[in-house]
Amino acid sequence: MRHDHVPGRRVTRRGLLAAAAALPAAALLPGCSGGRRRPPGDRITLRFQSLAWQKDSLKANKQLVAEWNRQHPDIRVQYVQGAWSTVHDQLLTSFEGGEAPDIIHDASDDLADFAYGGDLADLTALLPPRLKRDIPQRSWETGTFDGRIHGVPFLQEPRVLIANRAELHRSGVRIPTPEHPWTWQEFEEAAQRLTRGTTYGVAWPLKEPVSATLNLALSTGGRTFHRRRDGKVEVRFDAVDQKVPRTIHDQVNVARSASRTTLGMGGSDTLPGFFAGRYAMVPLGFSYRQQIAQQAPKGFDWTVLPAPKGTALDQGVSPQTLSIAEDCPYKEEAMAFIDFFLSPPNMVRLALGDWLLPTGQEALKDPALRVAAYDWATGAALAESLRSAPAQSVRGYPEWKDKVATPGLQEYYSGAIGLDALRKRLVEDGNLVLARYQR
Repeated sequence: MRHDHVPGRRVTRRGLLAAAAALPAAALLPGCSGGRRRPPGDRITLRFQSLAWQKDSLKANKQLVAEWNRQHPDIRVQYVQGAWSTVHDQLLTSFEGGEAPDIIHDASDDLADFAYGGDLADLTALLPPRLKRDIPQRSWETGTFDGRIHGVPFLQEPRVLIANRAELHRSGVRIPTPEHPWTWQEFEEAAQRLTRGTTYGVAWPLKEPVSATLNLALSTGGRTFHRRRDGKVEVRFDAVDQKVPRTIHDQVNVARSASRTTLGMGGSDTLPGFFAGRYAMVPLGFSYRQQIAQQAPKGFDWTVLPAPKGTALDQGVSPQTLSIAEDCPYKEEAMAFIDFFLSPPNMVRLALGDWLLPTGQEALKDPALRVAAYDWATGAALAESLRSAPAQSVRGYPEWKDKVATPGLQEYYSGAIGLDALRKRLVEDGNLVLARYQR
């Protein structure tokens, strides 16, 4: 992780070669803040690194690239496959070596260091008016750093409760809806009523506990990261931040309404136990519906419930984003591809391929995303409650998450440490980490 990078445009090997190759033509053209203009008749190639991995999502991404290439023979887009598990380190290396893709698929909570470090282009003046209007401001905030847009948010995922419908009806609990969700207290009570015999009311898969905890805590007013008047960010862990983690801790260690063994699992790991009736509810991302639809035993009846409500139904999200490398010599052409890729019909295709929600308001109106099947309508109804994740613009968040928050929360949820010890680690150790990024 770089700590000493000075924001601003860097001169890289790729940038020097591209500039040298284009000098004769560029010398004859007026300046362009969006990148170098393409000489008439010249064909260019833009590299688009996609992180799509599910079968339907891969198909949609590759089809859209092929459609663009057919319609724009002089601006070819080359599809490059990336991976979510390695994208941060891979981008870090490619930026330093001047070999970054031109168009970059990532998540908004991974952009801060690259945005502040001058690796990603400022898209603010490049955005087409249609695209700017279509995506609401609350979503633009996820890709904005120091007032400049460095990522176009296009797919987002609310956290929901996937529940066994038969168990819900057996217990007699009120079935929550987006209009009338459970409060956190009602959720605790429901989990207790759903617990019987060998069935736990809830399974929390918290192998990666940080984003789930912080994003759900937004519903109780929790922020965790607070920007001071001098612009620096500090960690706090106040009462509003503690409500959600305390609920999880008490379900596991006090009420015994949550399974202890699932704390170290990923979401997919809990599905066999869910299908077998060992857990009545599992808090998961909205896209897990695809795995459940494909893997559930015949006759298994499941449903999607909204996450619990605190002072609001709000929850934090880190949408998937598209960015342009600062070194890309053809930023306007790259933005034209992004505008095409994220047109309302295409955004619907991408959302259906990933089983996610589009950020675009026109795409979200599409009837395909409003059907009762697989509870698409429940997810669409939650879109307005999605807000920028608390850690979105915090430099040093990846290190804080990996070295401080993940082990701290894992120990707290398992009962190894108490709330005071967790608070000390998150705040004191956490602020030492962030301080190195804010000198």
